[in-house]
Amino acid sequence: MLELLAPQRGQCLVDCTVGLGGHARILAERLGPEGHVIGIDADEANLLRAGEQLSDASCRVKLIQGNFSDLEELLKGCGVERIDRILADLGLSSNQLDDPERGFSFQGDGPLDMRMDRGQELCAVELVNRLGERELGDLLYFNAQERFSRRIAKEICRARRHARIRSTGKLAEVVASALHVDPESRRSKIHPATRTFLALRMAVNQEMESLRGLLAQAPRVLAAGGRIGVISFHSVEDREVKVDFRKRAQEGLYSIMNKRPVVAGSEERQRNPRSRSAKLRVAERTDQPWEARLETC
Repeated sequence: MLELLAPQRGQCLVDCTVGLGGHARILAERLGPEGHVIGIDADEANLLRAGEQLSDASCRVKLIQGNFSDLEELLKGCGVERIDRILADLGLSSNQLDDPERGFSFQGDGPLDMRMDRGQELCAVELVNRLGERELGDLLYFNAQERFSRRIAKEICRARRHARIRSTGKLAEVVASALHVDPESRRSKIHPATRTFLALRMAVNQEMESLRGLLAQAPRVLAAGGRIGVISFHSVEDREVKVDFRKRAQEGLYSIMNKRPVVAGSEERQRNPRSRSAKLRVAERTDQPWEARLETC
């Protein structure tokens, strides 16, 4: 990340998913006292933790609760028009995954929530118990490419007729039942409910819509020579980033810094198993004006 983003002293950098501040702290060290880090996160609790992590950073730090799909508006609120670096780490923070009360994981039983911004109304329990069978199947297939989406959707609808599905444990149990799999004795290391939970989380937080919004705005806010780096954790996200970067490169707006995504090495995967699916892609903004691109459309 440091090699490809190559942050320089005095630059302005936006961490679109500041999380607990780990990436931002490493990047801030390269910016020096003249630099500026703007950290965005939808999770208010994460922003508090990030503030502690970045409290002694040498550069200026501004933390904002919001969604990176509103990047241009958030930057205007900071009085910033152009930025030099953008980083978006699309994965969840470990503290979000490990807290059963947040409902992101089936590792511990908890309420079926999955909201990154706990101020929003829509949560996973509403989708699971409200969507029709076909809508639910489409959600599982298109968000997470779950090949058993129809079977799982049918079983969820059957189960909720008896009682509303309210907990992560119950949903995981229903999915395993649909696939006739005992999670405790499965041969695969991947839990049968993994893709179902991923698809629901993406829908609750409108993750693909937010990613598309960020990718659309990035060329407009990046200064010439500015770079954008996106770390994705599954194929649907990675494909979206790859296609966008290639499209912008064909338009003359981007130069792609790495033809193949950077992935974690074996040592890192052993140390941090959650890194095994991470992919980093980076592109650099050329000096071609955005208006010139519009004239060619």
